[in-house]
Amino acid sequence: MEQSPYVYLVCGEASGDLHAANLVAAWKAINPQITFKAWGGDRLRERGVELEQHISAMSFMGFIEVIQNLGTIRRQFKQLQKSLLVQKPDLLVLVDYPGFNLRMAKWAHAQGIKVLYYISPTVWAWKQNRVYKIQKYVTKMYCILPFEAEFYAKFGIEVAYFGHPLQDEILSYRAKETSQLSFSQPILALLPGSRRQELAKKLPLMLAATAPFKDTHQIVVACAQSIPISVYEAYCLQHDVFLCKAHTYDILSKAELALVTSGTATLETALFSVPQVVCYRGSALSIWLARKLVQIKYISLVNLILDKNAVPELIQEDCTVENMQNALKQIMPGQQQRAEQLANYEQLQGLLKQSGVSSRIAHSMNSYLTP
Repeated sequence: MEQSPYVYLVCGEASGDLHAANLVAAWKAINPQITFKAWGGDRLRERGVELEQHISAMSFMGFIEVIQNLGTIRRQFKQLQKSLLVQKPDLLVLVDYPGFNLRMAKWAHAQGIKVLYYISPTVWAWKQNRVYKIQKYVTKMYCILPFEAEFYAKFGIEVAYFGHPLQDEILSYRAKETSQLSFSQPILALLPGSRRQELAKKLPLMLAATAPFKDTHQIVVACAQSIPISVYEAYCLQHDVFLCKAHTYDILSKAELALVTSGTATLETALFSVPQVVCYRGSALSIWLARKLVQIKYISLVNLILDKNAVPELIQEDCTVENMQNALKQIMPGQQQRAEQLANYEQLQGLLKQSGVSSRIAHSMNSYLTP
């Protein structure tokens, strides 16, 4: 009997888990015979994928934090090597998480394992020499930002851009929207991130910044599924806020404005047409190193894709309670900056292409399973 094809996925963060799960769902519709295993999170598990490692043990953020956890990362790397040697997948699909996954690509290539990479590392921003590792060890790169395909083409790398998969995720949500959130006041959403380090740095500032808005707005905190609700409760003891766990889209579908930690959440907020203020704080040394090494003008995906200051970014020393309050006031209903943000969002949605992204990527990846 012919053995069913076997695909192994590796992602280390919540956003990668989300996109990998949607890819698996689309891929199963094309080729239901595939067996999937993964290092991932709850979204992949919900798609019926067997997890051999959960992302909750893998999310390290910032230069210093990674250095502090190098021993753990090395053990995880060896653990995955051992698993792949035993199981010999037909395809290894690496999803984002570049510090770990690019090293894994090199190792897997040496073992004769075919490697596809989904969601490009930010080689266009820093460590551009990583592009040569991709050139050597990755069979095909699947980008999700429109300017990345042109960048890779300059290096002769096999690359595909089918659009951004968040378009599909949000269209799917809107088709069956069942949000039970209902308040007498408009929602001011706080999206403080999906890592404990992010919460410690930013949630107390966000809560303080939104305190003056509590008479006119319901403050709602989007709580990550991977973090116990008790962690959020400890931060919010002195604040009149509503904690909403693992239902960020329910919040964004009804929010009037938002404070958002940089990352995928900035793009999700834009695709729900919610005016936002982007906030970021890291360790002082991590930020200093980033400013020395990273060659980009913006940190939010919205501004990077549009290549302009479409949404305000408050970074490190600028990420203060007073600055957040002032920025929020400028995107309230009736304000000019609010209208400008909404116009920029329309331009953004046009650049991210049409729906069906995960399905088109799955069709392309499936072609690599044939001899």
